[in-house]
Amino acid sequence: MPDEQTVSIDGVDYNPADFTPEQVQLVNHVSDLDGQIRRVAMQMEQAQVARSHFMAKLKETLNDDKE
Repeated sequence: MPDEQTVSIDGVDYNPADFTPEQVQLVNHVSDLDGQIRRVAMQMEQAQVARSHFMAKLKETLNDDKE
């Protein structure tokens, strides 16, 4: 017996085979947006690390100017 795919929403499992075409499209949108959110979160983390690096380099050059 193959594993049946389910979609869990607020702790309730649904069988996608029972979804209307509109519901399938909405699930696809939510899934795609979840992926976008993960990518943007990773990009934000990378940008914060890069900013910290460049700020540290800037401070280093400012301290060099004082010497």
